[in-house]
Amino acid sequence: MTASTHDPGWVPSACTLPPPEQPQRVAEFDALFAAALRRVERPAPTRLRLVLRDAAGRRAAVEDLAARETSCCAFVTFTLAGADGELLLDAEVPAAQTDVLDALAARATAAAS
Repeated sequence: MTASTHDPGWVPSACTLPPPEQPQRVAEFDALFAAALRRVERPAPTRLRLVLRDAAGRRAAVEDLAARETSCCAFVTFTLAGADGELLLDAEVPAAQTDVLDALAARATAAAS
């Protein structure tokens, strides 16, 4: 996950996204959360589920964002599923990276408020 310069704790050392690009990526996640987040679930310490409202074009946009995020934070595995007007975006990390999921959950909740 990436972070703005105001939230340096959200950028794990394993992230390879160039620092100048990080604020834009954060803004993309924030926009997604503000527009679509229904709820945040934590089915396991190493897995976070973001339940999003589905809309025209949203699935493709979420797939693209998740793929780009995985390219710079390879330790995160995203899985996207959909049903009943919702998109379920799961993020899984190794046990040593659960703080990244904690930060993503906090970011999602704040952006959706």
